[in-house]
Amino acid sequence: MIWWPTEVPRLTRGLITLRAPQESDIPAIFEGAQDPLIPIFTRIPSNYSMANAEFYVRERSPNAFANQTELQLALEYGNGDDAKFAGVFSFHSMDLREHVGEIGYWVCAPMRGRGIGSNAAKLLTNFGFESIGFERIEAVVNVENIASRKLLENSGYSLEGIMRKKSRKEDGTQIDMALYAATREDWRGL
Repeated sequence: MIWWPTEVPRLTRGLITLRAPQESDIPAIFEGAQDPLIPIFTRIPSNYSMANAEFYVRERSPNAFANQTELQLALEYGNGDDAKFAGVFSFHSMDLREHVGEIGYWVCAPMRGRGIGSNAAKLLTNFGFESIGFERIEAVVNVENIASRKLLENSGYSLEGIMRKKSRKEDGTQIDMALYAATREDWRGL
């Protein structure tokens, strides 16, 4: 049975926190989305503006949560006043009837390669299985995004296959995507 929280959860493990996006995140979300790798490997457009970041925090994230279509979370790394915005994680493309969700994320360039993203993915995946009740959590990533594929593998996800010409980029090219998944019965937890 799927359980949807009544408020956006705050998930913490060590120096990793996943929490509701807030007004103070807007400049950091905008800045992080300016990284040239973000539009290559995500659906965030290359012309991402401050207005996009404001819309994400003020409207998209809370409305998606209220409509039970997405759970958007800000990734924070550190303790107390030293904590820094590190990226965004989400459950989206959910099929609540089938108990399946898709995890998505992007991590700010200075935070990459430090295990922060892998630990955040484990934290959110654990919440998806243990609290929401998913039976399967998928991730779909550009086959060329080696860092993201490694993040998923380090987080307990298994490659299930390559989906040819699965996604269309801004320039109109169709690209192959790698399908990863974790299932409740195989999940080892945190």
